[in-house]
Amino acid sequence: MSKESRMFAGILLIVIPSVVYGGLTLLGLLAGNVPGYADNPLRQNLWRAGHAHAGVYLVLSLVMLRYVDEAVLPHFWKWLARAGAPIAAILIPGAFFLSVASPTATQANGLMNLAYVGALFLAGAVLSLAVGLIRAARRMER
Repeated sequence: MSKESRMFAGILLIVIPSVVYGGLTLLGLLAGNVPGYADNPLRQNLWRAGHAHAGVYLVLSLVMLRYVDEAVLPHFWKWLARAGAPIAAILIPGAFFLSVASPTATQANGLMNLAYVGALFLAGAVLSLAVGLIRAARRMER
């Protein structure tokens, strides 16, 4: 594994406990009957979705790092393959959390658009890694 991939992996492993803490916080909000949280189903659902997406994308990021160094890609595309999923792990959940930051929100605000930007980073990362791995496999056949 390259130095860059090890660094990314180390950072991601440090970040994962923050997602665990977020889950415990959500559990506390639900179990503690915090005023305003349980009364707003939209906020409750988006915060739950944000937390779940953050965890899944961080784990996906770690799995992808295992393969990035084997991919045949130019430098920029390797960077995207390494960083795209972690960027999505920030932007997509951030959109879910921030778009209903107000306890009285009845609909998501414009910050929900961050989710679309995050989705582009995620798609770019996954597709670039896929292409790089297919190119590496073809090179091995020769």
